[in-house]
Amino acid sequence: MRILIVDDERPARDKLRRMLAHESDITAIEEARDGVEALEKVETFAPDAIFLDVQMPEVSGLEVAASLPHPAPLVVFATAFDEYAVPAFDANAIDYLLKPFDAARLQRAMQRLRERVASRAAQGENAPGAVGLPLRQLLVNERGGTRVVPVADIQWLETADNYVVLHTAQGAPLLRQTLTDLLDSLGSQFVRCHRRAAVRLALVDKVDLQGQLVLRNGTLVPLGRNFKAAILDALAHR
Repeated sequence: MRILIVDDERPARDKLRRMLAHESDITAIEEARDGVEALEKVETFAPDAIFLDVQMPEVSGLEVAASLPHPAPLVVFATAFDEYAVPAFDANAIDYLLKPFDAARLQRAMQRLRERVASRAAQGENAPGAVGLPLRQLLVNERGGTRVVPVADIQWLETADNYVVLHTAQGAPLLRQTLTDLLDSLGSQFVRCHRRAAVRLALVDKVDLQGQLVLRNGTLVPLGRNFKAAILDALAHR
């Protein structure tokens, strides 16, 4: 099992690493100092599970959990604040460790992780995490900080070199990701309508005479010839 420890306090990371070092089925441990680094490590390290602090500067643990790609790692929250337990389990956490926790409490969390990993393996699933749950928000790195973009605010998506433009009523931030990978994480709410674009199906009002999609707010979205039949079928059955 590959574990990622996410905590903005070095002593807390060191303590948890020492406690986990005794687990024979943990093959690798990585650390992240904040939410932004955590999401980067999820992509490069590919952990099976994350021990995630809640209160961190800039991006909270809850925001990290809501921004994990699909299929996502299993999440165990580890925090000194008990008031986040309900939203943590709403975010599909496997367990909620209240600091300071002892070795016995950590063992119970590890047992839950092992049971979930074994269950997924028995079902033939290829990665641990919150299966079938689309992302609720995206974190976009910008000069001077990180912007949280709720998926519910996105009207349509457009490729721009190595980025995807997230068209919202509040602006159009750029997310460094491929459109194909992003659509895999967003579920069926977005449908590809062009080789360079995808649209939130629920917002489509009509197809105009020029063969473009018209959203309810009047926005025009390109519709490729090869995608027209699928879009019309999706609109007919929405």
